[in-house]
Amino acid sequence: MNNIDQMVIRLSIVVPVYRSMTVLPELVVQIHDVLKSSEYANGFELILANDCSPDDSWKVIEGLAQQFPFVRGISLRKNVGQHNATMAGISFARGEIIVVMDDDLQHPPEAILVLADRVKSGNDVCYTKYRGRKHVAWKRWGSQFNDWMATWMLKKPKGLYLSSYKAMNKDIADTILLYDGPYTYLDGLIVGATNSIVSIEIDHQKRWDGSSNYNFRKLFSLWLKMATGSSIYPLRIATFAGFFLSVMSMGIFILVILDRLVHPAIQPGWASTIATVLFIGGIQTFCVGVIGEYVGRIYIRLNNTPQFVVGKKTFISQSEDKSFT
Repeated sequence: MNNIDQMVIRLSIVVPVYRSMTVLPELVVQIHDVLKSSEYANGFELILANDCSPDDSWKVIEGLAQQFPFVRGISLRKNVGQHNATMAGISFARGEIIVVMDDDLQHPPEAILVLADRVKSGNDVCYTKYRGRKHVAWKRWGSQFNDWMATWMLKKPKGLYLSSYKAMNKDIADTILLYDGPYTYLDGLIVGATNSIVSIEIDHQKRWDGSSNYNFRKLFSLWLKMATGSSIYPLRIATFAGFFLSVMSMGIFILVILDRLVHPAIQPGWASTIATVLFIGGIQTFCVGVIGEYVGRIYIRLNNTPQFVVGKKTFISQSEDKSFT
């Protein structure tokens, strides 16, 4: 058993890992350099949650865990996505304050102490807001759209940017871990758990190596998690659309009857009929699709589909260590 397992852990850093074998050694060194002379020097841990990465990230994590006692690695049996992998890491975090960050070094490790200080001062959660974002244009536009939708659907405070670099206290972490569904949207769980949220500004760094693992399909899937996993507003949109179409259809029906009575010689138009049928059919298909998303997620939830499955660890949990009994 490592000495780190006998320490009182005050700060946990959780990093979901995917295709980052070349970045991880530098990430660990930079985090160590930031914390080695801080108040957390003898009481922090770095949890690297390998999201079934197809490269050699897990081998690198195993090597780092042997070299640095504060590194604790877990490897998932199946790729479950960033938010679920983060939940897996948080479930093993033992610190009073938990920091979540990405594995690409675009999040400066120097901000860890500032985030921890904001939580230590009494706030439940502290987010980061980027200065000079290094993402491509379509990702920045997508983030702006997602921010607008989150403000509307999740009642997110205006001006709060839901970044993946954040810190929370142990109470909030324990609260969000109560969610055991397969479709995790971490920020939705956080916003739904507390109003004590602040943010700080940080410089967004260039990616250390490689390219982003997020493409349009994954970002759209994440948006669906937010929309249908944390809010019922899409269902309300479908309800309002159906009500609006019903009222509009009734109005058009009355106008057609009146027009027919006033001008009996006018033949009804084929084009307008087809246009109306296609329009109403499109709205109906959209509404059925929204309802189908919810029904599908309920079905998968009832089947007890796991949020994540841990395959390997570089450490022994207290429940598995006989010396704790």
